[in-house]
Amino acid sequence: MKEWLIAITEHAVLVINAMALIVIVFGTVQAFLGSVRLAFAANYREGRGILQRFGRWLVAGLTFQLAADILQTSVAPSWDELGKLAAVAVIRTALNYFLEHDLQNFDGATGRKKEEG
Repeated sequence: MKEWLIAITEHAVLVINAMALIVIVFGTVQAFLGSVRLAFAANYREGRGILQRFGRWLVAGLTFQLAADILQTSVAPSWDELGKLAAVAVIRTALNYFLEHDLQNFDGATGRKKEEG
């Protein structure tokens, strides 16, 4: 039974990481094409929207990767591997937090971060 759970978890981690890859690649291609289109236009307000959408795609991709890391820790065979997975999860969580924080504080009207305080 334990071997089945490990095999299912390993396959689920692979699938979730593939979904994260697709989300990040799609968002990156969308942002790139939008930036190229913007380079030939004079509408810079649209550029802020491109950055916000791209940030949201990155947050989604990082969230999927974090989910895969959480599953991976359930079948980590050694403390060394568990430590590596924990370090990666902490880094991804921090990136996700700060990216989400920047997106929430982004003022779409001016293109600047909102003043805190």
